[in-house]
Amino acid sequence: MVEEDHGRKLALAVARELVVFLKRPGGQSQFSAPLELQGVDDRFSELHAWISENLRRTLTLDILAEQAGMSLRSFARHYRQRTGRTPAEAVEIIRLERAQGLLESGTSVAAAARNCGFGSAETMRRVFLRRLGVGPRDWQMRFHG
Repeated sequence: MVEEDHGRKLALAVARELVVFLKRPGGQSQFSAPLELQGVDDRFSELHAWISENLRRTLTLDILAEQAGMSLRSFARHYRQRTGRTPAEAVEIIRLERAQGLLESGTSVAAAARNCGFGSAETMRRVFLRRLGVGPRDWQMRFHG
């Protein structure tokens, strides 16, 4: 409707802001990493910021627990209780969000995978398919201006 009334450029900007597909193929679920992490206990907001700044690193549970200033067992338990997800899921969500932004700005799939710490373009592709229902190349085609 936005595209019909105001043109493709504005519709694409609105879709990017809302993190939705401009024209979503049937059966695909919507996803918003910022919304996914919204409402997470403030205790871990600094950790999430640190993760965002260190995506290229191998982010093991040990490293995350140390960064949070907690023992491994305590961290894993409290993180799950307060966020409803595992630390690994949170890292994946943050990596995915960064990859989406890089792809939208024209970064290649391989470079985005490397810069976000996925290890390989194939690993990133699997995450995109599982979480977004679309591969990174398709994401880029829809959102790269």
